[in-house]
Amino acid sequence: MSKDAQMRATINQKLIEMGERERLKELLRAKLIECGWKDQLKAHCKDVIREKGLEHVTVEDLVAEITPKGRGTVLNKCLTRWLFCKLVHLG
Repeated sequence: MSKDAQMRATINQKLIEMGERERLKELLRAKLIECGWKDQLKAHCKDVIREKGLEHVTVEDLVAEITPKGRGTVLNKCLTRWLFCKLVHLG
């Protein structure tokens, strides 16, 4: 296991032990909605379906198409604030 993976596992375990993991997930979800991220992805899904046609798009195709865009468009301020909260709660 890489050092990065070990650190992520440790952080995740501590958050679970402290009962903070779900709260932080909800905070991130709310921030992404507030920043318009969810609406951007929803619009992209509609565009993909329009381009390919409803009959030619599976859920798997849609997920494969929007996952990179979703990861690439997470606003830095939302992600940074979420990560900061994770680190503060570990201290």
